[in-house]
Amino acid sequence: MSVEQYQRTVNSLDKEIAELEKKKAAADKKAADESKKAESVSISKNASATTIKSKLNEIDRHNKASNKAATESAEFGKKIADKRAKRNDAYLKLQKEQQKEQKAQQKVMDNIKKEYENRIAELEKQSIPSAITYNPTTDDVNSIEQYDVFISHAWEDKEDFVDELYNALTALGIKVWYDTSKIKWGDSMRKKIDEGLKKSKFGIIVLSPNYIAENKYWTKIELDGLFQLESINGKTILPIWHKLTKKEVMEYSPIIASKLAMTTATMTAEDIAKEMLELIPKVSG
Repeated sequence: MSVEQYQRTVNSLDKEIAELEKKKAAADKKAADESKKAESVSISKNASATTIKSKLNEIDRHNKASNKAATESAEFGKKIADKRAKRNDAYLKLQKEQQKEQKAQQKVMDNIKKEYENRIAELEKQSIPSAITYNPTTDDVNSIEQYDVFISHAWEDKEDFVDELYNALTALGIKVWYDTSKIKWGDSMRKKIDEGLKKSKFGIIVLSPNYIAENKYWTKIELDGLFQLESINGKTILPIWHKLTKKEVMEYSPIIASKLAMTTATMTAEDIAKEMLELIPKVSG
């Protein structure tokens, strides 16, 4: 049986036990009430034989009702004990199955992490692409613009969040490399992205379902470039989780998942921009 099946069994038994306990409590109450009624019946000394007989019959009815309720309570108690035994057995099996599943998931995560670590090691051994290692000449060195942050994102998230983040960052005087403002008609996207990466102090990665989709080429190119730069000269990768869970990020990249991240689930673009502003003096100083 799977974890889900064992969990359903445990939940079902919990409900059955709760119902039986309610019935047992009702039976216990009835037994006590009937016993009190029997004790409350009084027979006066001067009562007639007919009255005495009637009173005794009343006492007998209450005692029988009390005994019947007590018997039902005992039966409910046995059923509860049986259900609890089954529930404990199912719960132990559930725990074992959960442990097996966790080990299997951890193995998958370890393999993914190992693959990423090997990828990083390969990138460190490779020579940096000429576009990224570009060294300006004496004539144009003063004309090269430097940026505080590069935003790596999926274009589908622009209207939803990234445009708002860009506006919030620039409103605080943060210099942002953003493809909407930096790539013009006819430009080489690869060259412009490489230049943006090498000129930025930080790299914000807006991780989303769109960003990690299998068919995304440019996001993977940008992420590889950021990993190379961080491994070589310490440029810092700053993740933002947008409509993603911890598990989804972990499955995509254990290395990125291990980094402290901002999340749009609890923070606005303005909140994140303020956090970014706090980091800039630490680097420039």
